[in-house]
Amino acid sequence: MVTRVTDRDFSSFVRDVRKRAHVSFRELSDSAGVSNPYLQGERGVRRPSGAVLRQLALALRMTTPIMYLRASVGSGEDGGSATPLAIATDRELTARQKQTLTEMYEAFCDQNERTAK
Repeated sequence: MVTRVTDRDFSSFVRDVRKRAHVSFRELSDSAGVSNPYLQGERGVRRPSGAVLRQLALALRMTTPIMYLRASVGSGEDGGSATPLAIATDRELTARQKQTLTEMYEAFCDQNERTAK
């Protein structure tokens, strides 16, 4: 059973990682390609989408599965796919395998989204 984290838990996580990386709020916003108002999720205002989580992970030099895990995105409760969270929490996979599977999954989703348009 996956425990949902609160927006505050996730925002604290992003803030802590950002500070440990010595990255300012504006630098994170710029390098993640996310507007400052949208990034206010760091302060508990909103939980970022999967696309924003990928951008944040890249900007903070983290693996995407860790971001999904910390945000509990895709747990199925919000109508999203449980796949990213399942990958992130699978104990049989290495970190590199999790990252590769997540990247493949995201590529398939992006392709399906482009095809649907």
